[in-house]
Amino acid sequence: MNFKVIICIGLFCNLGLSQGKKSSIDQKVDSLLSIMTLQEKIGQMNQYNGFWNVTGPVPKDGDAANKYEHLKTGLVGSMLNVTGVKEVRKVQKIAVEETRLGIPLIIGFDVIHGYKTISPIPLAEAASWDLEAIRKSSEVAASEAAASGINWTFAPMVDISRDARWGRVMEGAGEDPYLGSKIAYARVKGFQGDNLASPLTIAATAKHFAGYGFSESGRDYNTVDVGTSTLYNIIFPPFQAAIKADVKTFMNSFNELNGIPATGNAFLQRDVLKKEWDYKGFMVSDWGSINEMVAHGYAKDGKQAANLALNAGSDMDMESYVYVKYIEELVAEGKVDIAKIDDAVKRILRVKFELGLFDDPYLYCNTSREKEVIGSKENTAAVLDIAKKSIVLLKNEGQLLPLKKKGLKMALIGPLAADKNSPLGSWRIAGDDNTAVSVLEGLKKYTGNTLEHQKGINLTTGENKFILETKINTTDRTGIKEAVAAAKNKDVVIMVLGEYGFQTGEARSRTSLDLPGLQEELLKEVYAVNKNIVLVLMNGRPLTINWAQEHIPTIVEAWHLGTESGNAIAEVLYGAYNPSGKLPMTFPKNVGQIPIYYNYKNTGRPTSPGGDVVFWSHYSDVSNAPLYPFGHGLSYTTFEYSNLSLSAPTMKEEESITVSFTLKNTGKYEGKEVAQLYIRDLFASVTRPVKELKDFKMVSLKPNESKTVTFKIDKEKLQFYTANNRWETEAGDFNVFIGGSSETQLTSDFSVVE
Repeated sequence: MNFKVIICIGLFCNLGLSQGKKSSIDQKVDSLLSIMTLQEKIGQMNQYNGFWNVTGPVPKDGDAANKYEHLKTGLVGSMLNVTGVKEVRKVQKIAVEETRLGIPLIIGFDVIHGYKTISPIPLAEAASWDLEAIRKSSEVAASEAAASGINWTFAPMVDISRDARWGRVMEGAGEDPYLGSKIAYARVKGFQGDNLASPLTIAATAKHFAGYGFSESGRDYNTVDVGTSTLYNIIFPPFQAAIKADVKTFMNSFNELNGIPATGNAFLQRDVLKKEWDYKGFMVSDWGSINEMVAHGYAKDGKQAANLALNAGSDMDMESYVYVKYIEELVAEGKVDIAKIDDAVKRILRVKFELGLFDDPYLYCNTSREKEVIGSKENTAAVLDIAKKSIVLLKNEGQLLPLKKKGLKMALIGPLAADKNSPLGSWRIAGDDNTAVSVLEGLKKYTGNTLEHQKGINLTTGENKFILETKINTTDRTGIKEAVAAAKNKDVVIMVLGEYGFQTGEARSRTSLDLPGLQEELLKEVYAVNKNIVLVLMNGRPLTINWAQEHIPTIVEAWHLGTESGNAIAEVLYGAYNPSGKLPMTFPKNVGQIPIYYNYKNTGRPTSPGGDVVFWSHYSDVSNAPLYPFGHGLSYTTFEYSNLSLSAPTMKEEESITVSFTLKNTGKYEGKEVAQLYIRDLFASVTRPVKELKDFKMVSLKPNESKTVTFKIDKEKLQFYTANNRWETEAGDFNVFIGGSSETQLTSDFSVVE
C-alpha cells in the first residue's frame, strides 16, 4: 500500500470511531477525509478527459498545462479516456507519488459493448433474452478494459425508450421495464463480478438518471415531460435493479425533468436516489452537463451551475471544470455546506477503496495481463455465443432457411455484405476499425455451395465516428446492374442491408426509419428477377420495412453484432445454430405510429364500435398494430402452447399462484423458445397497461418433445407505484397471458382478495 495512504488511514484510531458501527472501509474513508484540505476534497470531485499523450512531453501551455498542474497538486480525482497500461500507470504515478496525500485516480471509459473484442450492441444482446450470456458479455468487456488499465465503465445504459428515432436505443435494452431490469442487473454483475478488487472487474455506472429515453421527438438531449406513474413504473425499475446488483456509480442525464435539468435536480438525486433508495455510491455528471445548465436556462453562469449541481447531489463533475473553479468560493460565501462536499467525497473514496486502489494503485497496470487477456480465444468464443443468440428470425415463409449445405447456387448482395467496420456498431471507441468478420467471410467457410458476391451500391459516401454525420449515398447507382445479373438463376439470394454502424448511437436521431439511401431500390430490383431472397438486416434500432415484410419471404434481424458478426450470421443461416432471439422493441409500420409499445394503456374508446363510426382511438391511414410486436421471434422449428392452468382462482397478498402450461416442439428441428408471462391489472388506483411482461423462461425442446412450464405469481409481480405514492399490490381482478411474444396464445384470470 502507498506509504502516504498508510499514514492517513492509520489515523482512524484517533477519531473515536466505533468499531462495531462502521465497516473497515468506512473507517478508512473517514480517516482520510479528516486530514484532507477543502481543495483536496474538491479535487476528488473533479474529472478530466485525457489531455495529453502521457508517454510524450509534459504540456507547457494552455488548458492542458493547467490540467497537468491540477493533477500534480491533487485537484483531479478521476480521468477518463486514458487507455493502455503504460498510459494509465503514468497518470496514476503522478497522482500517487507527487500529490500530498497520494490518493489514486479512478480511470473511466465508455466500455459499452466490449473493449477490443466487440460484443453485439446492447439492444441486440437484449434480443437474446439470455441473462447469463449477457452477463458473460459484460464480464468479457470488463476483463479487457481492466487489463488495459481501466477500472470504471460508464455502462450499462438502462434507459427505457419507446422511440426508435432516438439513436441511443442501441445502447439500451429496449422498451420494457421488466426485461430492462433483468438485463440491468445482469450487466452490472458482469462488469463488477463478485469481487470489485479483482484486477479483471471494473465499477459499473447506471445511466442516465433519469428519463433520457423519453426525449421529445426522439431527438437527443431534448426535453422530457413524463408523469409520476411513468417515472416510477417504467423509467425507475431498471435503476433500482442496478442498485440491487450493487452498482457503484450513477450518471445523470442531459435532459430536463419537470422543468429542471437532471444534473441540478434534487428530487432525482437527493430525494429519490440517496434518501428514498438509500444509495451509497456516487453520482457523476454526464460530459459537460453541469455547465450545460446555463444553456438550459436554469443557471446564470458556471458558478451558479456548480452551486445548483452540488446542492442537488451531483458528486463528480465530468469535463465542466466548474467544481474545481467555483466550489471553494461558494463555500466561503455560505452557498454550499461543507457537509455536502464531505458526503460526495466519501462516496468517491469508498469506491476507490472497494476497487483495491489504495492497496495497490497499480493493480490494473500489468502489461503481461494486458497481452494475455485482450483478444483471447475465450473472449472471442463468448462474443460469438452472444452474437448467435442475439439474432432474431422475423419471417421465414417457404423455409428458405436453414440453407442446404451442398448444391446451392447463391448470390450475396448488398453494401454491408463484405463490410468489416459497420458490424462493430456505434460506441466501440476502443475497438479497432475493420476487425469484424464480414458476412462474406463467414459464408465462405461453408464450401458446399457456390457463392457470387456483388456490392450493388455503396451505402455511405463518408463516415465519422463523432464529428460529422455519416453521409448516405442517394445518387450513385453504379453496381445495381451487376447485382441484378448476379441474382438471376440463383437458388437463393442473400441480401445484407441496413444502417451503417455510425448511423446509430448518441446524437444519431433519425426522422425516417426506412432503409437508408438506395437500398430498398436495390432490393426491389433484385426481387424483380429472383424472389428467393433472404434479407439480413444490420441495424441499431427498429426499422420500417413494410415493403420487405410484404414481399420478401425470409427476413433475419442481425443488428450490429460486433467482432464475430459474420461467423454468427453464417452459423444461423446454415442452421448450425437455430435462432431463438426475440425483439426487445416493437417495430413500427411507420414513424407516425411512434412512440409505439406493447404495454400501452387503453383509452376510453379503445376499440372500433363497428360500421363506419370513426370515433375511437385509431389512425385513418394505417392500423394500430405494429409491423412486428415486442417479444416476436421465430425459430426453424415451431412451438405449440396448450393446457394453461392456475393453481388457484384467488390469492391473498402474501400468497402466490402457480401458472402452468404445456410447451411442445411441433417441428423437425431442436430449438429454444422464450416462453413469456404477461399480466393485466383490470382496474386499479391508477390506470394500468393492457399487458405487462412479468416473467420469461428459455425452454429447450427436441422435435415432438413437450414440457410443462411453470411461472409463479406473487405480490412482487403484481405491485406497482399506486395513487398512494408507494409500491404496493392492490386487490382486484387480473388477466394472465402466455405465449411466444406479446401477441400471446393462452389466457386465464385470477383475483387478489383482501
